[in-house]
Amino acid sequence: MKRHRILRKNTAIRALVEETRLHASDFIVPLFIIEGKDRTEPITSMPGYFRMTLDKTLKELSAIHTEGLRSVLLFVMVPEQKKDNLGTEAINPHGLMQTSIYAIKDSFPDLLVFSDVALDPYSSFGHDGIVEREKILNDETISVLAEMSVSHAEAGVDFVAPSDMMDGRISAIRKSLEATRHKEVGILSYSAKFASGFYGPFRDALDSAPGFGDKKTYQLNPANIKEAIKETLTDVEEGADIVMVKPALPYLDVIRAVKERVHVPVAAYQVSGEYAMIKAASAQGWLDHDTAVVETLTSIRRAGADCIATYFARDAVRILGL
Repeated sequence: MKRHRILRKNTAIRALVEETRLHASDFIVPLFIIEGKDRTEPITSMPGYFRMTLDKTLKELSAIHTEGLRSVLLFVMVPEQKKDNLGTEAINPHGLMQTSIYAIKDSFPDLLVFSDVALDPYSSFGHDGIVEREKILNDETISVLAEMSVSHAEAGVDFVAPSDMMDGRISAIRKSLEATRHKEVGILSYSAKFASGFYGPFRDALDSAPGFGDKKTYQLNPANIKEAIKETLTDVEEGADIVMVKPALPYLDVIRAVKERVHVPVAAYQVSGEYAMIKAASAQGWLDHDTAVVETLTSIRRAGADCIATYFARDAVRILGL
């Protein structure tokens, strides 16, 4: 008889043979920044998560830094009056994103800062690209994304994170960074970003829902894994330093498939809908919050993710005592 249970009989043995472990360095903390001063706004669909002004964000980062978390992903909420179809505010050198990057790197120089690069927060249409007659224009959009990336680099960002899914944008961004002497700025590409039903709370957080139609002409079909691999390999060829699969839990098979095909780090994004599900179910007493947080994050790492963008980062550090 094979005695497999011997390796599970007590805590010490289970810890000794544990195959997948979580560390604080695995996590990227998403942050939502709003204009103004001394304001914190709850996000109704994301209990326990907030939009904050930059001054409040810097105070929050002091706690995050103390907890051992070292990577953040920045998003900004743009007032309606600053939105247009061309994403003009996205390339404003004194815009909220650029100002936030500079202030955060000035206060926490060893913090790794990733910045979202896409037009949907800046667009009057809520889409990731320039719109013409309800069509998302690819080539015109990537020119703005490249300029946007350079503006983030000028502010001091470590990695730009294009989340738009336009064709050719990684190549355009890399060429622009090289041409402007920002050769050390990395690119974390949302390479396999699916047209998912799990983004709703995020769109509430940034007021960035599409004003018409959906995003299926540029985000991936959830049914297609070969397409996801093809997109990812193209991004690596064009110069992506890290590739991302988004969302995470419904696409663990994609994470594994990508991990087996590329030789760059693989990130995964445990998105707002995944966060909201666990928060809602645990609030009803239908599952144990802490157990579900650790189990889901472990499954994402086990699937092959080298790092995870997650709204549970601080919870995980607390639960695991990292």
